[in-house]
Amino acid sequence: MNVIEKATEGLSRTYEIVIPADDLQARLAAKIEEIRPEVRLKGFRPGKVPTSHIRKMFGESIMGDLLNELVPETTQKTLDEKKLRPASQPDISVTSEAKDVLGGKADFVFEIALEVMPDFEPADPSKLSVTRPVAEVEDAEIDEALQRLADESREFAAKKGGKKAKAEDGDVVVIDFVGKLDGEVFDGGSAEDARVAIGDGAFIPGFEEQLLGATVGEERVLNVTFPEDYQAAQLAGKAATFDVTVKGLETPQDAKVDDELAKRLGLESLDSLKDALKKRFSGEHAQQSRMKVKRDLLDKLDAEHKFDLPPKMVEAEFENIWREVAHAIEHDHLEEEDKNKSEDELKSEYREIAERRVRLGLVLAEIGRRNNIDVTQEELSRAINQEAVKYPGQERQVVEFYQKNPNAVAQMRAPIYEEKVVDYILELADVTEITVAKDALYADEDEAPAKPAKKPAAKKKTPAKKDAAAKSDDKPAAKKKAPAKKSADKDEAAAKKPAAKKKAPAKKSAAKKDA
Repeated sequence: MNVIEKATEGLSRTYEIVIPADDLQARLAAKIEEIRPEVRLKGFRPGKVPTSHIRKMFGESIMGDLLNELVPETTQKTLDEKKLRPASQPDISVTSEAKDVLGGKADFVFEIALEVMPDFEPADPSKLSVTRPVAEVEDAEIDEALQRLADESREFAAKKGGKKAKAEDGDVVVIDFVGKLDGEVFDGGSAEDARVAIGDGAFIPGFEEQLLGATVGEERVLNVTFPEDYQAAQLAGKAATFDVTVKGLETPQDAKVDDELAKRLGLESLDSLKDALKKRFSGEHAQQSRMKVKRDLLDKLDAEHKFDLPPKMVEAEFENIWREVAHAIEHDHLEEEDKNKSEDELKSEYREIAERRVRLGLVLAEIGRRNNIDVTQEELSRAINQEAVKYPGQERQVVEFYQKNPNAVAQMRAPIYEEKVVDYILELADVTEITVAKDALYADEDEAPAKPAKKPAAKKKTPAKKDAAAKSDDKPAAKKKAPAKKSADKDEAAAKKPAAKKKAPAKKSAAKKDA
């Protein structure tokens, strides 16, 4: 085998591999001798078929199999001998005539074109300085959450005044309703004993508001228009009427923060509820603190490293990002600051983000490689099992999916590997911990304010969200696909092994900040 370096430009390499015809014929002869004892042909005793006859009958087929084995074998041998680390799968192109090679008249010649990993010296983690903001859980935060839980889980009782009582904002109206399009009843548009909390926003726009002033026993016709992005395509944007019969009217009782509130939420006492909330907020603050210190670390690593990037790796990352941006453009979810920019301007900005992600991914991967950091099978299995429990009743199918899909396993492995490398760096780096207020911990130009408390195991006693009149949790009107974000969060830089792909929404502010 002869290896000829044909081109070297930046991180691109092209090699020509020549396997002489004599070598191929020798391999063919050896292969024929290997299989001859097992060849069965009519007119010959088992194992006694002449070599020349086998060559005549099956020579080209056997040679084809040999070449299919030789290409990956010689490619890997070339990479090993040249000590090359490919950044992506090498491209193989055969330049010799197949007929002549199979017939033993020509050498087998093919080319390997690839991009190699850049050679750089990663920053010394012990010389990095980063800041970790932390926030204590304050009593006011817990009190606010308790009041919110009390409001959400409050009891409802029949409104005083009997049939003269009128529905007001915050009341629950118990109704039967029948939905119609052009006077015809449509499927899924009817319900009995539906509980509608006026002002809750659980039903389509205009439905709840038209129940204001309703009394028990009253019949009304509500006129509404379904949102353009309603989940049921046959109803989206359509004007409809709902024939409503009011069967009951309830008003909320005082929201008390006491032991009874805790018991309604499945806990023993108010103190245990406070402890649960404090534990939950502490976990959220710790997660946010981790995100902030990681972001600071990624910014420092990005500033410390400037080297050539494998073009194909950058292009693959850019394509992943641009798919998200294109979706945002198509559905009018683009950020306000981007709406007046041309496509060329957007592509330029998001390509910078792709370059940053690739650069940080390579830096983290190199630090991990040099320090023998890897993902154990136990860690991978635990992550897969955690993913499986998200699909009750289908856990086994999820596990089997990962067992049969190496690419899915690689995508599962990448973030675990990244977090381990980040942990390793933070252990060695100079980390300054500063105490900040909760608002400061969560503050970011592209982030929402601190999350409200969720009810632990509570069931909200508000109207059932059902049928066409109610907004379901997965309805497009309730949950739109988020536009491409521009902050540099934990998804921004995956410490990917070479050629791994990571799908994440575009984040832009870090790229702008570094520009």
